[in-house]
Amino acid sequence: MSQARYQPARYQRRQFFGLAGGVAAAGLLAACGSNNGRGNGATIEQWYHAYGEAGVQQAVERYAKAYDKAAVHVQWNPGDYDSKLASGLAGSSGPDVFESTLHVDMVRAKQVVSLDDLLGDARADFTESVLASHTVDGAVYGIPQAVDMQMLFYRKSLLDKAGVTPPTTVDELVDAAHRLTSDKVKGLFLGNDGGVGVLAGPLLWSAGLDYLTPDHKVGFDDPATVTAIGKLRGLFTSGSLLLGAPTDWADPAAFTQGLTAMQWSGLWAVPAVQKALGSDFGVLPWPRLTESGKQSVPFGAYGSMVSGKSQKVNEAKAFVKWLWLDRTDYQADFDLNYGFHIPARKSIVAKADKLRTGVAADAVRFVQELGRSSNPPQWTSKMQSAFSELLSRTVRSGGDASGELRTAVQAVQTELKRLYG
Repeated sequence: MSQARYQPARYQRRQFFGLAGGVAAAGLLAACGSNNGRGNGATIEQWYHAYGEAGVQQAVERYAKAYDKAAVHVQWNPGDYDSKLASGLAGSSGPDVFESTLHVDMVRAKQVVSLDDLLGDARADFTESVLASHTVDGAVYGIPQAVDMQMLFYRKSLLDKAGVTPPTTVDELVDAAHRLTSDKVKGLFLGNDGGVGVLAGPLLWSAGLDYLTPDHKVGFDDPATVTAIGKLRGLFTSGSLLLGAPTDWADPAAFTQGLTAMQWSGLWAVPAVQKALGSDFGVLPWPRLTESGKQSVPFGAYGSMVSGKSQKVNEAKAFVKWLWLDRTDYQADFDLNYGFHIPARKSIVAKADKLRTGVAADAVRFVQELGRSSNPPQWTSKMQSAFSELLSRTVRSGGDASGELRTAVQAVQTELKRLYG
């Protein structure tokens, strides 16, 4: 389902496809709630962004209607959900319950409340890295709903013909891209920007680094960052990378139409790829660069949260517990029956027939064993912008990686000082 924003470190797959409607509904926030029962305290206001898959809105309205402890009004938000939510949480007319990724500034501003007391035995049922993406300073502020993830697709027949083994290291990936490139087919597609927009995390993780350290320091202030960026720059200038494709990386068209032998895309692309290629494809995590590095897949997951400004915090928390912890049947329906997603809870994954075999089973294993949040709560928008500029200036423009790294490190250090002193 939804992913956190598809930007250098944050992505939201459904917003990527769904924002074409623009911001025509920008006035929706101000208009909502005027006749919704708030005056007598009878109604819990729950907000969702506008999912692209058919049936999701009807499903969540059905769940809300089934709740018998309070009336729940579902507000469906087309357009720029993030901006509407930010305004709603800052004002007095926002939701009681809402879906979002977690950002540390939301916690600092007391816009969300801790949900630790709801979890109980269910805590161990969540994939640890997924629950961690909704945790700040040890407290959980969101109950993960569903997981989307990114991975590398490869065409089995083309690799076999070229005598290429599916790559497990960055050097093997670079070599494979070169050997798979011909007059008609490029070896690799990472997006029309050369991967700058989506590979920040995988580049760092491949070198044994991270955005931030557990003790709130810069996690990429290391020469290995320059090495990792240099590999992507080398691909960008090699002639083996597809650039200028008709559609970008989130759409598998370049892969299914034979323009590239390998493509970085997401779990949501699997049904379209299967329809076009049958079993002639496989999937891989982003490879490791160094011995200390790790293979990885970035994931995103919206969580259900309770507003710190709600006048019905206890009632809202009770509803969140009922829907996202107790009603595993609704959770399975939400995760598995509208598009192609991975449930956040391991027990639901284990019962899902469609996730037990083939590339779906591979994707589940990747998330559970190699998954890293594409949108860590402590990684702020200013940090993201600084790292994005580092990648763009070095990979695309050929700038001095060491100098640009120092600039990015300083920008992130300034943000960390703001947050942690």
